[in-house]
Amino acid sequence: MTHPFEIELETVLPASPDDVWEAIATGPGLDSWFMGRNELDPREGGTAAMEIGGHREDAVITAYEPGKRLATRTATAENGRFMAFEYLIEGREGAATVLRVVHSGLLGDDWEDEYDALRRGWPFHLHTLREYLAHFPGRTGTPVFAVGPVPGRPAEELRAVLARALALPQPPAVGARLHAEPAGLPPLEGEVVWADGERFALRTADGLYTFHHSTGLVLMFHHLFGPHPEAAEPAWQQWLTGVLA
Repeated sequence: MTHPFEIELETVLPASPDDVWEAIATGPGLDSWFMGRNELDPREGGTAAMEIGGHREDAVITAYEPGKRLATRTATAENGRFMAFEYLIEGREGAATVLRVVHSGLLGDDWEDEYDALRRGWPFHLHTLREYLAHFPGRTGTPVFAVGPVPGRPAEELRAVLARALALPQPPAVGARLHAEPAGLPPLEGEVVWADGERFALRTADGLYTFHHSTGLVLMFHHLFGPHPEAAEPAWQQWLTGVLA
């Protein structure tokens, strides 16, 4: 049985409307702060696609007004489930932009848990967008994804394992300084910019790094802005596998 839902958020971003549009309405822009690898055909009726860990989801662009409004909708599944996204942009004085996001649709049988996860996740994603626009203007990032299934291990334990491997305080706290030398990877120097019961995020001079920890699973969603990012994804997957062993 499906259940309708709607999540609406508004945030003020430290960027021009054109820069915000570039971040939400192009594949390279979305790659720099959102999840997965993204492609977007810039026209009404075009396709917006996201690929994460080998799974691809396509949506149809239902509204495309450059600098103002973008809307997409996935196909309706056999059980009636679908997702719709709308982004509305409004410029403000002082080189700031208001972005309003509306995420709606129909969820499946476990709709309560899924809705709660979406509701908790959006503030983090908009925070990542703000970090991108504030600290990496004019640059595009390479997305890095890694997954570590660890059946039965509680989220608190996994958070502690990750924090220890990155030489962070327990639990990680916003503002904590980062200096880590993960095996097989370049050193990381920066700070914690987000921390809650499900994830923590780090910002360095050349990247945004997210570590999501839930019972039995760790996911990493990174956005790298430095040179030569091609080998980063397998290197981070190897690091995560070793840390969780």
